[in-house]
Amino acid sequence: MRKTAIYRDRLFLQHQPGYDHPETPERLQVIYDELDKEPIGRHFLYPAFEPVSDDILTLNHSEKLVKRIAATKGRDHDYLDADTRTSAESWEAARLAVGALIDGITRLDNGEIDNAFCLIRPPGHHAEKDQSMGFCLFNNIAIAARWAQKELGLKKIMIIDWDLHHGNGTQHSFYDTDRVLYLSSHQFPYYPGTGALLEQGSGAGDGFTINIPLPGGQGDLEFARIYNELVLPVTRQYKPELILISCGFDIYKDDPLGAMEVTSDGFAWMTRQLINIADEICEGKLLVTLEGGYNLTGMRDGALAVLAELCGKRLDCGYPVNLSSEKAQTLASADVGCSPLDQALQIAGNYWKL
Repeated sequence: MRKTAIYRDRLFLQHQPGYDHPETPERLQVIYDELDKEPIGRHFLYPAFEPVSDDILTLNHSEKLVKRIAATKGRDHDYLDADTRTSAESWEAARLAVGALIDGITRLDNGEIDNAFCLIRPPGHHAEKDQSMGFCLFNNIAIAARWAQKELGLKKIMIIDWDLHHGNGTQHSFYDTDRVLYLSSHQFPYYPGTGALLEQGSGAGDGFTINIPLPGGQGDLEFARIYNELVLPVTRQYKPELILISCGFDIYKDDPLGAMEVTSDGFAWMTRQLINIADEICEGKLLVTLEGGYNLTGMRDGALAVLAELCGKRLDCGYPVNLSSEKAQTLASADVGCSPLDQALQIAGNYWKL
């Protein structure tokens, strides 16, 4: 069984965007409730971690944005944009969320843990250098990647984003560099409107942004084919020193904000493939961080499916979260039609052997 760290804290439940907002504390609470059950929670490690300083936040964001979010501290209500609201504890929760990723990467680097899942709020992948947006205050994963470059000297980091929505902020953070390869599968055209096929990077980063825009309706088989034919071959060729996953459970089949059809089997399969390739390429150094997901059953089952794969042990929870050998075989040989993937393969094939 692997040493899997879970990053959780009650402060993440104190970020309150509003009673009518889809990004609710209950999204995390349903997962935390499962982890509090003895048969499940005892399989994991729960490291202590700290909020980050402003200096770390400004690795990826402007001082103006940091000051703007800091100004929300203690205020019951504030708006950073039409969709992105804060409450009195949001500033501290956002700083601690980034701290979770940085602590996880630190422990991965020194061999203290095998992998990690940051079960945090607020999410991050939409946040731009100068603008919070899309429920995201700071771009947790982009800040953590920049920190790993600066403090650990990493030359190649891969960020894989399977959230329903395109991670515009993450893409823009690394669009002109080959030191971070950003790969996103997402519903398109949809919020935030970025992530088209021909958004491939620029300058030194040309070919190091890969987008797989999907129309909706794609399920476990289509995502398995995406990973088998595109994600895994590119990862093997890029050979990252660290793999980071922006994990959105809004591609779940019943999510109210999306039109995808992924089940817990799909989440387990994608996680298993990325664990295997991390073991092959970068000594297993893999960290997952929570982004979106707005169906509570999907949040619970998806998170447990990912966690079962991370720790390498079946979780006895009574829910369908453990990938069967029969379903694994089916997904390993997925040969379902997916014309958006065919187009993405053609574009990426200009840079990678596929």
